[in-house]
Amino acid sequence: MVFAIFAVLSIILLSGHGSWFISGYNTASNEEKEKYDEKKLCRTMGIGMSIIAILALTMGLFENILPAFFVYIALGIILVDVVVIIILGNTLCRK
Repeated sequence: MVFAIFAVLSIILLSGHGSWFISGYNTASNEEKEKYDEKKLCRTMGIGMSIIAILALTMGLFENILPAFFVYIALGIILVDVVVIIILGNTLCRK
């Protein structure tokens, strides 16, 4: 179920639409929004969301096979993914 939600969100973001899902960007003033390339920002967030969706799918499909400590590995991957998204969103996605 969680995978489906993340997958739909990532598809919307990867298509370059769905900027209203990006927290901070959707409430920013028009002057602030002009500083960012909206398509790049959406795609960056979509790629990050895809990584989390694939991880959720993997954990759901192989929950009986994966060792218990894989939860900690998954949390580490998610934390690194979020940090990379924040850094890329503030550097690569600026005009």
